[in-house]
Amino acid sequence: VQLQASGGGLVQAGGSLRLSCAASASIVRVTAMGWYRQGPGKQRELVASVTGGSSPTYIDDVKGRFTISRDNAKNTVYLQMNGLKPEDTAVYYCNIDALWFNRSWSGYRDFAAWGQGTQVTVSS
Repeated sequence: VQLQASGGGLVQAGGSLRLSCAASASIVRVTAMGWYRQGPGKQRELVASVTGGSSPTYIDDVKGRFTISRDNAKNTVYLQMNGLKPEDTAVYYCNIDALWFNRSWSGYRDFAAWGQGTQVTVSS
């Protein structure tokens, strides 16, 4: 399964971006989904996530500004980012742990997949 991340770019502080993570296979059941980021010289961190049917969780730095969501019909996960700050500058990665279906397979497959990353740069 390939996860195609998109939507990153250069934005001024206070601006908004919506990241998308489109899967190449059908999501039958999500175990967990999340957005991570890795800033310059920093370790990768989990920014927003949803596990099973629970409510989304966010790190304190993005609470009230970022929203994770999913479009079941499009097999796509989103991260809406508002009120962007220069410290949000990072490469953002999506991760989906799910039960998948693809017509080319003999059945269903259960595993986690990563997107390739999309760069978000926020200027001051």
